[in-house]
Amino acid sequence: MNLRQLQYFVRIVECGSLAKASRQLYIAQPALSQQLAKLEEEVGKPLLLRSSKGVTPTANGAALLQHARFLLRQFEQTLTIARQEPGSIQGMVSVGLASTTLSALGGPLMRRVREQYPGIVLNVVEGLSGHIAQMMRLSQLDMAILFSRDAAPDLPSEALLEEDLFLMLPRESALLPARRRQVTCEEIAQLPLILPTSIHGLRRRIAHEFEQRNLPLQVVAEIDSLSLLMLCVKDGLGVTIKPMSAVMMEDRWREEMRCLPIADAQLRRPNYLFSTEAERMSPAALAVHETLRQTVRDLVEGKVWQGVTLL
Repeated sequence: MNLRQLQYFVRIVECGSLAKASRQLYIAQPALSQQLAKLEEEVGKPLLLRSSKGVTPTANGAALLQHARFLLRQFEQTLTIARQEPGSIQGMVSVGLASTTLSALGGPLMRRVREQYPGIVLNVVEGLSGHIAQMMRLSQLDMAILFSRDAAPDLPSEALLEEDLFLMLPRESALLPARRRQVTCEEIAQLPLILPTSIHGLRRRIAHEFEQRNLPLQVVAEIDSLSLLMLCVKDGLGVTIKPMSAVMMEDRWREEMRCLPIADAQLRRPNYLFSTEAERMSPAALAVHETLRQTVRDLVEGKVWQGVTLL
């Protein structure tokens, strides 16, 4: 087994067919099939299930895929370390963030890494928390902020902060009197709500709270795009329940939105920082990991990121 065979195997699985993989790798399909056969022979187990629709990994293939991706990333990091100038930290580091977290942390983190470690290329991946968690489990990311301890249970994690959830509506909205400084769950149940779909942990958390109180929600739209959801709220199409980071996507939103605490519910969302094991992280990843932690602390202690408590 060699790295080239692992590279070929990963690309075949990602493409879903040998024909497509051969085109992307610029290798004749018979030669690619031969390399795959050698790999399966050495493993002693079939790695792919072949059908008219393409190929999918067997159970053994899926296990090899996860470790192959990790080995290939480690190999790339090893080359980067070997090529860097003495005393400098260089390399690519991948960080996964959900949209709300990205709104609060993405820009400050990018600026700080660029200032402190110009040799590091920061790859920030935005996505749904479930997708980010899967990428972490597949060793496709160096670190990620997720909202459940169980998101990637086999990886190290640490509690970062806890976010309060707020009812958000335009400042000039007539749905609630301008003098109101907080709102109850019963009042929220009477309002037109725009929420993400039920695949989001945040939506499930909100739904659970209201189900316990036997209060049906008036959901008028389900939107998984944070930017579109907030624009719809800004345009008066409904209200939403989000952490304060949601209004940090656009500076003007802090002035245009009312963010009302929910008086009779403990609606909070924990944030956990997941990473690969410290001994497997490159110097660049370790540097970004510490920079991310410090950036979070500075944003919260400086009251830039509000409505949160450091853990």
